Amino acid sequence: MSQQTPAPIHVVGAGLAGSEAAWQIVSRGIPVVLHEMRPRRGTEAHKTGGFAELVCSNSFRSDDHENNAVGLLHEEMRRAGSLVMSSADANKVPAGGALAVDRDGFSDNVTQTLRAHPLVTVVEDEVDGLPPEEWGSVIVATGPLTSPALAEAIRSRTGAASLAFFDAIAPIVHFDSIDMDKAWFQSRYDKPGPGGTGADYINCPLDRDEYEAFVDALIAGDKTEFKDFEKTPYFDGCLPIEVMAERGRETLRHGPMKPVGLTNPRNPTVKSYAIVQLRQDNALGTLYNMVGFQTKLKYGAQGDIFRMIPGLEKAEFARLGGLHRNTYLDSPRLLDPVLRLKAAPHLRFAGQVTGCEGYVESASIGLLAGRFAAAERLGSTAAPPPPTTALGALLGHITGGHISAETEGAPRSFQPMNVNFGLFPPVEIPKEPGRRLRGNEKTIAKRQAICRRALADLAGWLG
Repeated sequence: MSQQTPAPIHVVGAGLAGSEAAWQIVSRGIPVVLHEMRPRRGTEAHKTGGFAELVCSNSFRSDDHENNAVGLLHEEMRRAGSLVMSSADANKVPAGGALAVDRDGFSDNVTQTLRAHPLVTVVEDEVDGLPPEEWGSVIVATGPLTSPALAEAIRSRTGAASLAFFDAIAPIVHFDSIDMDKAWFQSRYDKPGPGGTGADYINCPLDRDEYEAFVDALIAGDKTEFKDFEKTPYFDGCLPIEVMAERGRETLRHGPMKPVGLTNPRNPTVKSYAIVQLRQDNALGTLYNMVGFQTKLKYGAQGDIFRMIPGLEKAEFARLGGLHRNTYLDSPRLLDPVLRLKAAPHLRFAGQVTGCEGYVESASIGLLAGRFAAAERLGSTAAPPPPTTALGALLGHITGGHISAETEGAPRSFQPMNVNFGLFPPVEIPKEPGRRLRGNEKTIAKRQAICRRALADLAGWLG
């Protein structure tokens, strides 16, 4: 007696995440109905009807899996049987230590592989509302340009504040790159707040000359413009810092850089002219975001200007700032550890709509969603990858690693992020007898130890 074919899983969106999710599912012998509205209906960013179209750069960034977090994610995905990575490897072009691809060849490879698979049914239509319950298991992987109708349906089901359409991103700094000989911990007026201690912010002081030079640099800095399709309006709660500076030289001192209620313990009798505050951004305490520092400065300018701030001269950024249209869920509140919508568990989400940034990151969350959905369809349970892996660290950021994830009434602060070493649990660096690591040597050793641990733990997860 032949084994009955499982019921299909529906995947909405054939971008990087949706394509990867579909591949993971059919690789386990389960049919997929893949819904893609292009080419019947285009978007402002896409140019073709191909799957996994790269709408911006053709680079997947560093491919160094021994020293770089995204390179580690590449390697983990390869070991997990990723279609996106095999297609990228088959279509790579010279790019030094980075993995860059022929974008047309890459998309064609993904498209042809999925369209030719006997378990894949492609439906060229727009899903303009929440998928019907009779579809059963569904993965929604519609990206940052989710159609307005579907976005509104998601928001209606999950609550008015659950979906962001306007992404105001402040830079995030690795804690261990902040000079704590100049900065100090203190909350304004020493107020502890919910779950706080009264010393919950890192404070970087500026004197008048430093502040004036900083404002001059902000005003003169090279800035990006909104894309035509974004049409994102500024509003007073999310003004870019350079726009605030242009409105008056003292504006920042009465806004995100106000010095009131704070005392520098190293020089308590002298009042700082302005202060930049950084707030803890993840549960591990390895990442801190610059409060109120959303910006349209170009990335190169951001690094140069923000390192003018005392205490941040050697800052390493896990993410630089931005301000653009985006659509993503408040995932730590809305999704469970295997990417199911808590309010409707037959729906999973994957890709940038969950709150990750980057091609490979989006595809990796599609990979996980596909594996989780496939295991569930086959009557088993797929455990999330260990938090020590790149896959697990990124999943943890999305579904539970954010410090305000379960704080009722807390302001929305979860924002999209690329994979980076700040998302991983700390690691002990093996000590060499008679040798003490210093400076950059210690940083390199720590990253390599994280990568070795990740691949060892991934092997156990993959079985």
